[in-house]
Amino acid sequence: MVTDPIADYLTRIRNAQMANHRVVEIPASNLKKRITEILYDKGYILKYKFEEDKKQGVIKIALKYDAVSKLPVIQSLERVSRPGLRSYAKPEEFKRVKNGLGVAIISTSKGVMTDKEARAQNVGGEVLCNIY
Repeated sequence: MVTDPIADYLTRIRNAQMANHRVVEIPASNLKKRITEILYDKGYILKYKFEEDKKQGVIKIALKYDAVSKLPVIQSLERVSRPGLRSYAKPEEFKRVKNGLGVAIISTSKGVMTDKEARAQNVGGEVLCNIY
């Protein structure tokens, strides 16, 4: 049993990249599906596919690597809010990730979105993770 599914999601991606895997399979949930969509929209992953099975389903993510250096596009996946210490912020309190080059994923009352989208809609929420 996993007590922190978002940390497990990030760790699976991190470990797959360290082992130079092309595809990683992760147990699905609606929150993880939305985070995957954000990673795809921001260009951090190559493609993704949601597969349904008899249980909860699986997310298959094709990881993206640099063509020349063969390094992963995602340099860092960092969990901010965790079960033991939740981290909430107002739109004006969102910290910029890598001076605006990275993305913070925020869970708001209007859904899961990036920090830039949350600032534009003027909604705060729980800061799930930082990615750059």
